Amino acid sequence: MWFMILTRRAASDAVGGLGWRFLLGSLRTSVVIGSLGQGADVIARSVAVCGDDADGHLVADLRATRVTLGLRSPGGVTGRDVDLAGRISAVATGLGLATTPDVQLIEIGIDALDIGAVRPFWAAVLGYTDVDGDLYDPAGRGPAVWFQQMDEPRTQRNRIHFDVSVPHDEAPRRIEATLAAGGRLVSDKWAPAFWVLADPEGNEACVTTWQGRDPE
Repeated sequence: MWFMILTRRAASDAVGGLGWRFLLGSLRTSVVIGSLGQGADVIARSVAVCGDDADGHLVADLRATRVTLGLRSPGGVTGRDVDLAGRISAVATGLGLATTPDVQLIEIGIDALDIGAVRPFWAAVLGYTDVDGDLYDPAGRGPAVWFQQMDEPRTQRNRIHFDVSVPHDEAPRRIEATLAAGGRLVSDKWAPAFWVLADPEGNEACVTTWQGRDPE
């Protein structure tokens, strides 16, 4: 059971009170810090409490004002990742800091008629790696790129869009802010998995969550 892959809902529910959120098959959190040195200390202590599991589960990004942390097992989130999330949250608390759900992940979706012909171009120009048909930055810095099959050519609609994966409880605020900024709701047919929004000239982006993707 410890290493069984959790459902999206189970993973989300397990860390909801810890300041972590489930995003794109992983657990994510951020810690606001006062300096790079403090952030480095947070990461070092997080690595320490993860022990031998650090290399296989933990990812960390350090900036001047924030540390962003992620946890994932091969194949998805497990009970071990949930346990590690709790340990890391305790580390932050012990330092007078907090793990917060102020996180998001960006993906770029590309519509294509011949995905097999288009994908190598994007892998080469971005310097990305093809993993099961999706493209990833080998350094872990840039957004993932995925491809959506088109049935017929579309000349009056943009064929590249951003997917902004946010915590499920952040989605309503993000959509409200987008609409207030001049956007419009194109479709909520697939909500709460994703909402399609567009800017004043019709360029689209999707706000996405983990919800609505599993059979009930």
